[in-house]
Amino acid sequence: MFTSTNKQLEQLVAELKTLVRDVPDFPVPGILFKDLTTVFKNPDSLQVMADALADIYADCGVTKVLGIESRGFIMGSVLANRLHAGFVPVRKPGKLPADTLKMEYEKEYGTDVIEIHKDAITSDDVVILHDDLLATGGTMRAAYELLKQFNPRAIYINFVCSIPVLKGREVLPAGVPVTTLFDFG
Repeated sequence: MFTSTNKQLEQLVAELKTLVRDVPDFPVPGILFKDLTTVFKNPDSLQVMADALADIYADCGVTKVLGIESRGFIMGSVLANRLHAGFVPVRKPGKLPADTLKMEYEKEYGTDVIEIHKDAITSDDVVILHDDLLATGGTMRAAYELLKQFNPRAIYINFVCSIPVLKGREVLPAGVPVTTLFDFG
């Protein structure tokens, strides 16, 4: 959860949660999709998220932010900019033009594959893995397993929000710091 000592920023972050739209039965029946596009489209909300995320990692020496396709690209690239770090996309198959590493994984409604360029990360990097929402954790776990192959100096995991009842944190690796700005339920 957000841990800044800036109480005004903390209050603004809490208000972001009220802007998230629920979309029932998307992308498949039975899923209640948390749509953050309603937050991203508001310039004040975007600013609050950027400030809050940068505040969390300001003293961590981050050199790269990995954003997971596709909603992780939005705040991931903003966070990279704020931290003066590089941005690396983690994409679906066939979207990256050079040699890649790939990982197949299970998610809440099927299987998927993600890829990263083989030359994206070095062992000197300090990396934040970022996505918009933590649900069951499968995509982030796969991204973590890909990233581990590069043996970076440090790894942090970040989400804008999470749904704790889906137990996604249980899938994530122990000992790796995981932060969210807010949680649902």
